[in-house]
Amino acid sequence: MNGTRLRPATFKYIESELYAYPDYQREINKIRDEIINGQEEQDENIGAGKNSYRKPGRPTERTVTRLDDNKRMNHLKEMVHVVEQVYDRLDDTQKKMIQLRYWSKRGANWEYIAEECFISRRTAFNYRKEIVGAIASKLGMN
Repeated sequence: MNGTRLRPATFKYIESELYAYPDYQREINKIRDEIINGQEEQDENIGAGKNSYRKPGRPTERTVTRLDDNKRMNHLKEMVHVVEQVYDRLDDTQKKMIQLRYWSKRGANWEYIAEECFISRRTAFNYRKEIVGAIASKLGMN
């Protein structure tokens, strides 16, 4: 984390993203399905005749463009990618800590987590700070 401290609001934001991470892949799939299988753009020109202007019929191109331009889906994909990158570099104890705190027993207290991971409470807090800092660094938030 290059010796810089995260602002408390940034720290809480990244923790909230960690809590929400398990739901992100499902939400990405839902958004993708809505875009791909959703309503086609309605032609508002009800009096269109043979010579009137219409958009070229390129439904695949429009779908790909909508997928690429969807800000929410792009944000979710970036968060999934960054969290997975950081998570993959953690040791087994840190992975277990993340799973207990953020992904399985939401709200599990630090004493319980430290006991389950066979580490001290202070070490758990240090791991937490390092992990959140690594995510912030990858997101350019430090």
